[in-house]
Order: sequence, then structure tokens, then C-alpha cells
Amino acid sequence: MSLIDPLDARILLALDDDPDATTLSISRSLGVARNTVQARLKRLQAAGALRDFGQRVDHAALGYPLVAFVSLEISQANGEAAAAGVVALAEVIEIHSTTGDADLLVKVVARDTAHLYRVTNAMLEIPGVTRSSTAISLAEVLPTRMRALLEVAARG
Repeated sequence: MSLIDPLDARILLALDDDPDATTLSISRSLGVARNTVQARLKRLQAAGALRDFGQRVDHAALGYPLVAFVSLEISQANGEAAAAGVVALAEVIEIHSTTGDADLLVKVVARDTAHLYRVTNAMLEIPGVTRSSTAISLAEVLPTRMRALLEVAARG
């Protein structure tokens, strides 16, 4: 079951088009009451469907242009502690628990390859992390996108 219905998706598309849009301008452009727009946005935020604003900030603008994906094998006995140790590293911007050879797939940003080397070594020093494999991203072919899915949802 989806948390986002077609009207919610249309509201979010309007915000994607103009992040500074007011609830009043969105309500007028969509032909719905301002209170409806405001209530739906609050509901989506409370349900966790809307992510933090910080996810819109470009890591390169903060001085971290290099992106790498680090596959980590962790000891099952220390899994939670190992994951917490990885989370504590500021350069770690995303973590997924995965199937296959690695237990965690970690997206890391760094200033350069020397900095990446220090970050990956810091991961290996975390109790419970037993092995790592790093792949450097050469280019971001498609950034994370939701617009195409919102357009599908808006059509109902």
C-alpha cells in the first residue's frame, strides 16, 4: 500500500518544479484548498515519506567530490556495533544491508583518493568489520530520482 496518492504526488511534483512555492500557490495551481495541501504535506512528513532537506545538498559543494562504494563484510557477532561504527564516520552518506558476498554496501564521499584511503582504513579498524572492497565512481550517470515515480503515482 502506498502512502502517496495521486493528489499527494501532484503536490510533490509542484514542489519539485518550484521548491520555494507556497502552499497557497500550490493549492491555486492544483485547484484544491490551501488547507488540503498543508494537511497532506504534514501527513507525508509525519509518515516519513518526505526526507530531510540535507539530502538535497551536493556533497561536491561541501568539498567531497569523490564518491566510492565500499562493500563490507562484518562479523555477525558484532554486526550492530560494526554498523554503528560505520554510521559514525561523517564521510559515510548511505548504507544498505545486502545479500551476497558483502553484508553492507556503503556509499562514501571523500576529498580525494588519499582521503578515501584514510576513510576505508578507519572502517577496517572498527571492531566487527572483517573485510572491505572499494569501487570508485567515475561518473554519476543517473542521480537518485523520484520524479518519474511521482509522475506515475500522479496518474493514479
